[in-house]
Amino acid sequence: MAAVASSAQRTQFFQELKAICVPLSQLVLRAQDPAPHARETQRLLDSLLSAWAAQVSKDHSILDEKLAAYVFFPISHLLRKQDKYPVRIIESVIRLLRTLIQHGWKARIERDLSQQLLLFLSFTIGGAPGQTEKRDLPEEAIIEGYRTLTTLITTMGLSLALPSAPRLDDQIIPALGHSVTIMLNGIVVGIPALIQLEALQCLQAVFTEIHDSALLAQFLPGTVSCLSKILSPPQQQKTQRRVLVSSLGVLRVVLTTCIADIKVRGLLKQMKTGPEPESSSVVSEDDGAKLRIELSPSWLKATTAQVKIALSAVLKLRNHESEEVQSALDKLCIALLDECHASLADCQGILVESAMMLEEEQDTRSTIETSLQDLVSIYPELGESVKSALYSWVTGLPRVMQSNDERVKQLAVRNILRGSKHAASLRLDSSTLDDSLGDALRDSVVALVKGSKTPKVLEGDGTDMIISATSGLEKSVVGIEAYRPIILDLQAQKSTRADIMTLISNISSPAQQIKLATTMLAYVQDSDGVDQVASHWLAFELLKSSYARSSSLDEFLDLSFLDETKGQEQAFQELYDFSASILSSHSDSADVDWRLEAISLEVAAFAASRLKVDFRIELVDVLYPVATFLGSQTPQLRGHAITTLNIIAASCGYGSVSGLIVDNADYMVNSVSLRLNTFDISPASTKVLTMLIRLTGPRLVPFLDDVIAAIFAALENYHGYPVFVQNLFSVLSEVVSQGVKSDTLLLEDAGSKTLDNKKRPVSRLEITGIVNTLEKRAERANKIEEVQKDDGIQGHPTEPWGPGKSQAKSLLDSLENPTEDDDGESEQPVEKTKPPSTPTYTLLTRILSLSQHYLTSPTPTLRKSLLDLVGTVSPALAPDEDIFLPLVNAVWPVVITRLQDPEPFVAIAACKALAGLCAAAGDFLSTRFKKEWDSGLRRWFGKVWEAAVELLGAIVSYVRVDDEMFDEMLGLLGDAMVRDKGVREALETVNADAVCVYEDRDTRDYEDSRLAVVVNDDDGGTESIAGEEEGN
Repeated sequence: MAAVASSAQRTQFFQELKAICVPLSQLVLRAQDPAPHARETQRLLDSLLSAWAAQVSKDHSILDEKLAAYVFFPISHLLRKQDKYPVRIIESVIRLLRTLIQHGWKARIERDLSQQLLLFLSFTIGGAPGQTEKRDLPEEAIIEGYRTLTTLITTMGLSLALPSAPRLDDQIIPALGHSVTIMLNGIVVGIPALIQLEALQCLQAVFTEIHDSALLAQFLPGTVSCLSKILSPPQQQKTQRRVLVSSLGVLRVVLTTCIADIKVRGLLKQMKTGPEPESSSVVSEDDGAKLRIELSPSWLKATTAQVKIALSAVLKLRNHESEEVQSALDKLCIALLDECHASLADCQGILVESAMMLEEEQDTRSTIETSLQDLVSIYPELGESVKSALYSWVTGLPRVMQSNDERVKQLAVRNILRGSKHAASLRLDSSTLDDSLGDALRDSVVALVKGSKTPKVLEGDGTDMIISATSGLEKSVVGIEAYRPIILDLQAQKSTRADIMTLISNISSPAQQIKLATTMLAYVQDSDGVDQVASHWLAFELLKSSYARSSSLDEFLDLSFLDETKGQEQAFQELYDFSASILSSHSDSADVDWRLEAISLEVAAFAASRLKVDFRIELVDVLYPVATFLGSQTPQLRGHAITTLNIIAASCGYGSVSGLIVDNADYMVNSVSLRLNTFDISPASTKVLTMLIRLTGPRLVPFLDDVIAAIFAALENYHGYPVFVQNLFSVLSEVVSQGVKSDTLLLEDAGSKTLDNKKRPVSRLEITGIVNTLEKRAERANKIEEVQKDDGIQGHPTEPWGPGKSQAKSLLDSLENPTEDDDGESEQPVEKTKPPSTPTYTLLTRILSLSQHYLTSPTPTLRKSLLDLVGTVSPALAPDEDIFLPLVNAVWPVVITRLQDPEPFVAIAACKALAGLCAAAGDFLSTRFKKEWDSGLRRWFGKVWEAAVELLGAIVSYVRVDDEMFDEMLGLLGDAMVRDKGVREALETVNADAVCVYEDRDTRDYEDSRLAVVVNDDDGGTESIAGEEEGN
């Protein structure tokens, strides 16, 4: 039943084809000029294509060579006149031929027909040999031509694979050779990518479907040459990625097909055992052209030499950016090392090197795929190639690191990393390689350091950053930021830095890392400059990596008894001692490389992170030097210092950096004091002391007497250095700021005394208060009158005052021989001794007394800071008038003269300082201000006020101001416009209504003030008595 149904479908489909082919045949055979019938021809071809495609999708089993031949009959006649038909019809014919070959003729296509179609497609795509003019075809037609050609060659290969099939006919070889030439012309640079891809697929079909080795050897040189051109610079840069990938795949197929070991095993045996026979070629009996090459040892030797040259150019693609291209090239290398191991023995070096470079960091290769490690296990001689390539990369690393191309550096480092992994996994140990690796790393880091840009140094005093960083240091230590990189710190160098760190972390074993680190430490001691920086950094990174790798083993095994652990600790202790000495010898000199100090900061932080709480004993030597870097002029050092303090605080168990500094304030104060005593003072040290005082607050001030004394001595010896003096007084200002906050500034008897010199406004009394005041006045008058009546009026005394002689003698005896009764009767009140001042109070008085000598400094900022100090400290010292008032008398002359300072901000500070003295000293300054007022202070204030009024008037007169600003200026000029008509006119010009409202409000305020009656009481005070109008 199935056969009957299939026969019925075949008959039905034949009738459908007949209905199309008969009209098409008639149209093609009868038409002398095909042009007028082109549209109908195109319609019939489209119908034929649609019918054949529909049957293929429906049931392609009924299609055979007979139906294909029936359909090909009108097509063959059309092809004879192809030059007269439009290109679109030719494209449809080519598409129809492809489906006829694939689903009709299949493997039973006749050789003559295949040869005719091969020539037709080749001539259509590339033109006939010797043809001067070629018909232009659209890209779509050429693509269809290559696809049909691929299908034809695949079908020819299937026909040759049949048991009954004879060898490939010599007559078809020239046609096939011309087709290969057309294919090679289709993959050259400049051809559209889609055409290149189809041409490559067609070329691959030739080498996979045709199994005539001698014939393929004839095509090998031209194919390899053409492929190497598009795969090597500079053409590879103009070729699309997918074309490169496809070309590499085709090259792999071509080489493994032609010169694989299994293909040329006989030739390889001849090359090893016997003499080479002379090369010869088989010549066609018809025309004498070379059709096949005789495969001989000399041919193989010459071919492999040419292939090596081509591969040396193609393998440069290993530096290509595309991962797909690298993966395709990796497959090529592995395939050649595996299948052409003996035939391409001369290429093993470059193939192994390329395979190592192209291996992915995370190998996603299938378990059934061959890897380089598998090949090294099979062919031990490849291990030497691995070591040779690795040694070449290691020795060339310093030279590569001098390049400006970051990608080249990254590739070089990754190559060494991959090679090291291969050497480790294959257990390819080499002492020479280990030694050269350490030298290469050091030289490479030196090259990187020399090539790095030097950071910009901030202008001015960078030590101010310490004060601004204080708020950040007080925060809780949560989420400590990582160090910014020292070497390769640019964003563009981020990948290079990561690769170098990965290489250092994974290099060899922990024991080898410790050995290299010890070698680097020897360089650190004996070198200087960039070499010292590189050795220091590399030693630290190697030891840090060895600790990280050994810590994973320590979680499971106790390896403390091994010499390796002891050597590790000794090496790190040597590194830490050197770093601590660098930190202690820090100065602001530009001769010191900041990188060396930054690395030392990282070493200190790493030591703290390892020792945890046990690191606290090291703080006495490390804490103060680290803190001084907060004032460095190099931004990187400041950032490193902040991060280091955070890490140390967290490691030592402190909740914040401020807690760390406060708890170890004695260490830091001692360090500062020692430097001050030896006059080893830097701006950073004074700022660190300022920060320390600010963080600890008033509780540290009483213990700063030695430091303050050293500062006083320094001021006395170096008073001619304004900047230095200013830095020292910044410390004293901070001492004052914190000292005035102290709860124990004064002793108990003085602490209870409150000094308030502020004048109070007169009090308003009601009627009852007036009556009480009059009654008290009458009562006092009565008491005075009664006393005068009782005493009477007496004259001048007639006897001398004091006891007589006898009484004086008895008084002397009683003093020399006192009795108990006498003691009881002669007790006199003894004046209580004044207690001494507190240390904080004494320090503040000394600072205030010293400030008067520097208020004439030529530095305006210093004068301003000293005036601020005077205003700050005065209220705190005021309660003890016996000490404070003499100080006021001492500083008064220099403070009052600062009102005439040429710098306005200094004059403003002087006003504020005098205001503070007024609040603290009160009436003590009355006569002084009176004298200064008469001596010119009044005129000074007048000039200042007149200038201000003139400026405000000019603003109102000539500058547009908004309403809010005008109201505020009106309040300032309210009194002036009464005396100055110009000011009044300017104000009225802008807003006359506002001026009237202001004057009306001022008049009402004045009338309300007249309701108060001032009554003088007998005590000399004043009382304001409200009138009856106000009471009512």
